[in-house]
Amino acid sequence: MTFSDFFWPCFYSFWGCVGFCLLFHIRPRRWMMPVASLGGAIAWGVYLLCSPAQNDIIQYFVAALAVTAYSEGMARLFESPATCYLIVGLIPLVPGGGIYYTMEYGIRGDTMLFLENGMHTLGIAGALAIGVLMVSGIVRIAGARPRRDAERR
Repeated sequence: MTFSDFFWPCFYSFWGCVGFCLLFHIRPRRWMMPVASLGGAIAWGVYLLCSPAQNDIIQYFVAALAVTAYSEGMARLFESPATCYLIVGLIPLVPGGGIYYTMEYGIRGDTMLFLENGMHTLGIAGALAIGVLMVSGIVRIAGARPRRDAERR
């Protein structure tokens, strides 16, 4: 993989996320839009870096882990909700094409392609959900422990 094969997709992913920030009015502070959009570029970069795995569901899972860790870190750093960063960062990973083609095959009556694409799209969505839940759960458990220790004193 050359530098341009890696850089340009991440660059486009960043600007695509900027567009969604504008659409969703993510502007409580001036720095939030570029920081949230950087999560999308990171997610797509991790997805591309995991391409030697030859399994796109694993690539989506690892990218979801990375973007969730980034979102949680930025939320702690800037004292804002992690979902602002997470939703924008997950935009490039959403399997929109898979959903579209699944519905197209369903409407056309092509049952085999409908089921094949539907299961694959569901696998990608599940990988994203599990990746987000794992990191968020770990952060929540790690954050709850100091509070419990302080309450016992």
